[in-house]
Amino acid sequence: MRDTRESRLLLVLLVAIAFALITVDIRAGEESPVDGARQAAATVFGPVEKGVASAVDPVANAIGAVRDSGERHNRITELERENAALKAKLGSDDRNRSRTRELDDMLKKAGAGQYGIKGAEVIAIGAAQGFSWTVTIDSGSKDGIQRDMTVLNGDGLVGRVTTVGPDTATVLLANDPDFTVGTRLEKTGELGFATGQGDRPLAVQMLNGKAKIKPGDRLVTFGSRGNKPFVPGVPLGEVVRVDPAGGGLTRTVYVTPYVGFSRLDIVGVVVMPPRTDPRDAVLPPRPAKPKPVPTVTVTVTPSPSGAAAKPADE
Repeated sequence: MRDTRESRLLLVLLVAIAFALITVDIRAGEESPVDGARQAAATVFGPVEKGVASAVDPVANAIGAVRDSGERHNRITELERENAALKAKLGSDDRNRSRTRELDDMLKKAGAGQYGIKGAEVIAIGAAQGFSWTVTIDSGSKDGIQRDMTVLNGDGLVGRVTTVGPDTATVLLANDPDFTVGTRLEKTGELGFATGQGDRPLAVQMLNGKAKIKPGDRLVTFGSRGNKPFVPGVPLGEVVRVDPAGGGLTRTVYVTPYVGFSRLDIVGVVVMPPRTDPRDAVLPPRPAKPKPVPTVTVTVTPSPSGAAAKPADE
């Protein structure tokens, strides 16, 4: 449309009419004379608006999803991190509880035997010396550790110290084939020498070939002169098999050690021996034998089935 005087007058007229209709519509309220026209326009243009909205909404939703996905991803990452931290905490708590039990058991053993011990942690398996069954502990000469000291834990005899450095020490385990320790049988006091056999039971040569020994009997360390390398009374293990007596001067029995050498963690090095031999005092009390349950026998005596019937006329 050209910008002429007539076009300007038409534009002013249309604006005036629009203002007049707006004023009438507002003052009339629900009875507005333009309500019918509004409804007709809605009827005509409503489907078009709905179609346009349907076409535009997925795009808007997609934009919102992309925007929200970043927030969800961050939240998921945060939750995963929290779960991992919780699992690590739970694992750490379980390990701490286990180590606390080990330490408590070891201190009870040391107290029962009156051993002065220095606690240590196993930090490595094996050593450069070529021993097949050794561990390295995190205590050394700076901590008062010396060669040929007894090493124990909450279960019993672990081994003896063989090499000492300033901060670490090497322990030869009791199941090593080069390991030998004097033993004493519980109650009877029969003596012998135990030798390691790797992952098999310890072989114990009893000095008395006629000694009465049976599976389940328990042994402790006999001790060494000057308490090195072994202090007396440390639990060693239980007899699982006894070779038949062959009339020889000695007799071999096989002993399962109390200590699990493949799962060592907390150990104690005996830096102060006991004043007196504890003998069997460090062994745990034997479990009480179950009391026999009394049985009740019920005897049923059958009644005689062939009893003669009384005559009817009596």
